[in-house]
Amino acid sequence: MKKLLFILLSMTTLVSAQTAKESEQSNAEKFSAKSGTLMQKEFIEVGNLKKCKISVVYFTDLISNTKQSALKFEYEVASSYSTDTKSAILDKDEIDGLMKSIKIIQDKVIITTPANYTEVNYRSRSGFETGCYMSKGTWSSYLKLERFDSKSYVWLTKEDLPTLYSILEQAKLKM
Repeated sequence: MKKLLFILLSMTTLVSAQTAKESEQSNAEKFSAKSGTLMQKEFIEVGNLKKCKISVVYFTDLISNTKQSALKFEYEVASSYSTDTKSAILDKDEIDGLMKSIKIIQDKVIITTPANYTEVNYRSRSGFETGCYMSKGTWSSYLKLERFDSKSYVWLTKEDLPTLYSILEQAKLKM
């Protein structure tokens, strides 16, 4: 009986984890993962920021001739034994929100000095996050490519924010 209960609980956990993983995908990732398609992916590099490569990706279903574009962030993380690539995909309709968030962080957030520990962040459908936090009188800014991976941070300075914004402007023109 205990074994049966353990198996049922394990299966429930796996199904929940799979559902959570699927719900944290961008629309472009869902489009490109459809079965029964012949998918073409074209990558156009737009820029680099702190060794994080930013590209526009064009997904084309060659059977139905339907298309979708997205923004991809890629960052290589080296450990003592290997290198791992962290990545995030943002849908075209999320870019404006990301750009507005960066502008607000630049123009209204990092110029303040809150009395308490403070966090500000933007999160996409896929779990990509950007933001900043105030600790010990200093703002720290970041990109976090994978939601549940603490090794996917790209640390930014306040001087990097206009560069990121400019790269996003260029990417929008290519989408």
